[in-house]
This record gives sequence, structure tokens and C-alpha cells, in this order.
Amino acid sequence: MNLLKKIKIELWVLCLAGVLLFISLVGFGSLVRHELLAFKSRLPILSSAALFIAEIPSNLRDIAEGDHLNLSDRFPNISGFQGKPLEEETYLLLSKYDGDTERSIVELIDLRSFEVKKTWRPDFDHINALVDTSRPEFEYLHRDKNARRYRIFHPFLTEDSGLIFHGISPLVKIDKNSQLVWQNQKNEFHHSIEQDHEGNIWVPTMVYPYQIDKRYVGTEYGRKGSHVYRDDAITKVSADGKILFQKSVSNILIENNLSALLFGYTGDRNFYDPIHLNDIQPVLTDGPYWKRGDLFLSLRHQSMIILYRPSSNKIIWKGLKHIAAQHDIDILDDHRISIFNNNQYLLYDGQKVDGHNEVVIYDFNKDSYSKYFDESLKQNDVRTFSEGKSKILENGDLFIEEQNYGRLLYFNEDTSLQWQYVNRADNGLAYSVSWSRILYKLEDIKKVRKTLEIED
Repeated sequence: MNLLKKIKIELWVLCLAGVLLFISLVGFGSLVRHELLAFKSRLPILSSAALFIAEIPSNLRDIAEGDHLNLSDRFPNISGFQGKPLEEETYLLLSKYDGDTERSIVELIDLRSFEVKKTWRPDFDHINALVDTSRPEFEYLHRDKNARRYRIFHPFLTEDSGLIFHGISPLVKIDKNSQLVWQNQKNEFHHSIEQDHEGNIWVPTMVYPYQIDKRYVGTEYGRKGSHVYRDDAITKVSADGKILFQKSVSNILIENNLSALLFGYTGDRNFYDPIHLNDIQPVLTDGPYWKRGDLFLSLRHQSMIILYRPSSNKIIWKGLKHIAAQHDIDILDDHRISIFNNNQYLLYDGQKVDGHNEVVIYDFNKDSYSKYFDESLKQNDVRTFSEGKSKILENGDLFIEEQNYGRLLYFNEDTSLQWQYVNRADNGLAYSVSWSRILYKLEDIKKVRKTLEIED
């Protein structure tokens, strides 16, 4: 009898402990949610502590795995370049994570021999040491953008043989010897870097404080190091690193009577990041459908391309067909553009590429869409979920970067595969590539020859 009573007491204690544990978990989850979503936390110490604890597993995972730098290995039989070099003088400005040295580098490669002609190795710790990390957008810079985890995005080769790049971070220029020339830390820069007809560069940025009207997003960021709304902006930067122009893309849409795209009821929309600007392509010459100085903008989370005229603050054209979560717009001639279409959808079993990536061409003359080298991309199973780039060369060849798998591909005009490349280290693992450039135009060749001190 005494034994049964003892057992009943232990069961009662166990049930009480279970109830208390459930209540504690609900309270903990509520604090985390409050810290993430509230404009101003009413319990800042408790909610920030709860979020810190909740992020421990993901932070430990990122530290152990190097975050997104070590990739899923879909092509175990490919290491480095595989295939035939090119005959015409063409170069690759390859931005990659070097798994052997555990850092990002940029290599200038002669595609006539696959030989590395030059390498830039920036001092990321020195660059980061100059950044004001008391600002919320740069709070985690030393953790996420240190020498071991920095990704060099879309390096641009300058006339003086330096590079301009970012790591979803301040914008940086280094010289020929990888020494810092300037750094713009006014905003957090991300994605593409493209030059306009005046020699300035256009880069997407996330701006703080927000440029968008406070009635849409409230008055505060939320927790430190975060923000309630991703206010993507187009930003023009001079050759010496000064911001010349900046405009919130949200405001562009609002001022062109398209605010419903951002705040209209559309079901399960991600309010924090409804735009996700990932490419700004400047128009260099006048044409029947655009003017020099216009900008093509890729809005990933809208699956939309817009043609925007900064001089009048007008959206001239917008395209929504045959693209889903696209990247990388290129102007082919005076009436056609190409788009790297990730073809990514939210399906019943999660987000995924529906089949394969595509290169979509839109013809303004015919108001028609077509696919370029579609069968070749299908046969070679090109399907990067995010990021990715394409470039149709003037001779009809096609260059592809399949970022998620560290692979580059080059197709001939007849659609055959000339070569492919996988960024593999000596340890056998595949690592990230980050918006590399194919250099084939005369102005690019001249910069390369100057960099390599080759006589014209």
C-alpha cells in the first residue's frame, strides 16, 4: 500500500513537471517570436536572451560547416576544368571559396589554356576592422564575414587592375596587390555590380534607416542586428566610392501606383522581404524601347523584371511571364534582353527548381519570350536553386554559373558543351563560386592585358 502511494506521488510530480515544461516552452517560443517580430520589445532582456539561446544550434552548425561555402556535391567526377580550352582570347574572373586555404579569392584565368594568370587575396580582417560594427546592419560582420567565411560577390575589374566587390557587406575596392583602396560602409551592399555609361557602378543595397514611409513598416527596426522590413534600394557609386544616387525600390513601386505588390493581400507573402532586388543592369545606349541611363531591375520575390527611368522616376515596362525567382538580366541588342530564370517554385513538397534553370529571351519588337539552349541546360541538369548567372556572348556562345553546386559551364553556339568547371579542393569537397565574370569584349581584354602587363 505504501509502495502504491509512493508511485502515485511520483506520477503526480512527473505530470506537473510535464505541464510546467510545456508552459515554459510556450513562453520561450513566445519570447523568441516577440523578439523577431515586435517593432519594440516590451521585455528586451528576456526576449533577446531567448533568441540567443534559440540561435545556438544554427550558429554552431554554420561555424562547423563554414555556412554556405561547402556545397552539395552533385558532380563528384568533375574537378577543376573538364573539356577543351577556347581558341579566341577570353578570360574568366573567377570568384571562389578556396577550400585548401579556407578563404575567398579571385582568380584571373586564361580560357585558352585554363591557366591562372593572377590571384587577388584581400585581407578581410583588416577590411572588417575599419567598419563600425555598432550599427545594427554590421553587428555580426566579424562572425559572418571574417576571413574564413567571407564570400567575394561579383568582382569588377577596374581600369587600374583593382577589384570592386562586397560580401553582402560594405562595398570595397582593392588594388592590383590586394591592398585596400577604399570602403563604403554607408549601407549593406549585395548581389550584382554593374558599370554604367558614365563609369559609375550600380549595386543593390539594403538601407537603414528605411527610406520607405513609416506608415508601412512602423518606426523601429525590431531587435538589434535585425530589421522588420528589407528596404532594398538601387545605389549609384562613383569610381572613388562615393554614393551619387540612391532610391528605395519599394518607393519606386509605391510612387508608380504598384504598392499592392508589396502590401496587398496575396496570401502567404513574406512581408519582411517582398522584393529581393538581385540585379541592376544599366542601359548604355539609346534604343527604341529605352534610353541611356535607364535601368533594368530584377525583383526575385516578385518574379518580375522592370525597366526603370531614374530621370523621371517612371517604370517604363514590367515583365512577369516565363520567369520564377530569376536572376541576372543582360541587354543583348536594341530590342532584346536575356534573363537567367531559376525556375524556382513553392510547391506542395517545398521550394525547388521545377525541372531545370532556363535562359529566357524577351523580344520587345515581337512582345515574345523564347528559351535559349534549353535542351542543353536540361541535358546537363543545370538547376541552381538560388543565385546563378548567364551570359550570351556576341558570337552566340553561352556561359552559365550554377552557384549552388560550384559549377561553371560554357556552351558553343551549336549548343554543345565546350567545358565545365567544378570548384573542388584537395580534400575532395566542392565549394562556392560567387558571381564570376566572363571577359571577352575588347574593353575587358584591354583591362586584362594591362593587368597582366601584356603589350597590345
